[in-house]
Amino acid sequence: MGSSTSKVGLLPEPPAKRGYFSGFMKSVVSFNKNKDFEEDQSKPRRAPHLWSRTQGHVSDGAAARNRQANKAEVKFRTTFDPRVTARYDIKALIGRGSFSHVVRVEHRHTRQPFAIKLLEVRGNEGRELCRTELGVLRRVRHANIIRLEEVFQTPDRVYLVLELATGGELLERVVARGSFTERDATRALIMVSSGLRYLHSLGIVHRDLKPENLLYYHPGPDSRLIITDFGLACWSSKRHDWALRTLCGTPEYLAPEMVGGRPYGSAVDMWALGVISYILLSGSMPFDQRSRPRLFRAILRGSYSFHCEPWSSVSNQAKDFIERLLSLSPEQRMTAQQALAHPWLVGMASDSSNRSLHRPISQNLRQRASRASARSHGSGSAPGSRSAASPRSHPGHESCQLDGNRLQHGVMGSAETARSCRNRR
Repeated sequence: MGSSTSKVGLLPEPPAKRGYFSGFMKSVVSFNKNKDFEEDQSKPRRAPHLWSRTQGHVSDGAAARNRQANKAEVKFRTTFDPRVTARYDIKALIGRGSFSHVVRVEHRHTRQPFAIKLLEVRGNEGRELCRTELGVLRRVRHANIIRLEEVFQTPDRVYLVLELATGGELLERVVARGSFTERDATRALIMVSSGLRYLHSLGIVHRDLKPENLLYYHPGPDSRLIITDFGLACWSSKRHDWALRTLCGTPEYLAPEMVGGRPYGSAVDMWALGVISYILLSGSMPFDQRSRPRLFRAILRGSYSFHCEPWSSVSNQAKDFIERLLSLSPEQRMTAQQALAHPWLVGMASDSSNRSLHRPISQNLRQRASRASARSHGSGSAPGSRSAASPRSHPGHESCQLDGNRLQHGVMGSAETARSCRNRR
């Protein structure tokens, strides 16, 4: 997300209504009732994420394309391991990346929906991605963390069966609501902080926390919020919490110690939580620069403000919460445990203004999406996409290519966000 973005994350099923959020759009490939499928590329693309459903009919001019799609569908299905297809019906191809595909499936006996992430493990990058995701997901079990159901493995592929989150992304939910207050924000942040506290207690650093990776399990108002996308996650010993050095993640959410090339630990996730909190209460990015060098300089200086709307309507407690997370010093930054004990979260903003922040938040998100769309058209790139850009490598670090156009929900891949990203200890 200034230039917005987006491995294990669970894609929600396409919502019935179009929703804005501060990321970019991806197309959805789905199978129709006749088992045909096509990738919907006919409609104009906009920067806001829109879920597109394949129509049940196609025009006469699309007949040849439909036949090709049908052949591709048959080929795609036949590539699945028979053990997988014996247990699950493949319903829709949700997305794909350099090393993975994600499909929506149904269990043949229970008819319960799941998502299967197919990881290619032929190359070194594919093996590293698989090792990271599988290692983390097998270890974690928490209400606010995406859950791994089972795994199928072959010499070249790994199939991760994951719970399916259908409630949409965090910011989609914010925009879809008719009203949004600080109290609503604290409910979401409590769930994210709870998930982070659990991860950090296990020595797991997420390293790519952002709104696109925070999904509601179901569309209801009482849905839990779950953290997804663990392709860039890593293990950090409690004794050596500051031993990580790899520059990777989504640029707008990188902590200053990462940008500055210093060793870091779990505090980078808390910085990202501060950025998310800022967005959640304003619809704007705290560090919103048009170029990567400017963005990184702003992060290193901690240059953000509470001057624009709707900050005049936001409580001082909420601002204090954000300031304690966006501390330049990782040692001074709140931990997840401390965040959960902060008065603003403990009181669930009970003493804060009950004024709805929905209108300015929605306006800011839409304006941001419009600017992103204009930039993508002006650069000659396809709408909703940007060229990958590599920040300057820090001395002693591996060069990690940060791509601001990772597929939504992070389902696909760390390879798209950071090429050859390795932990240096």
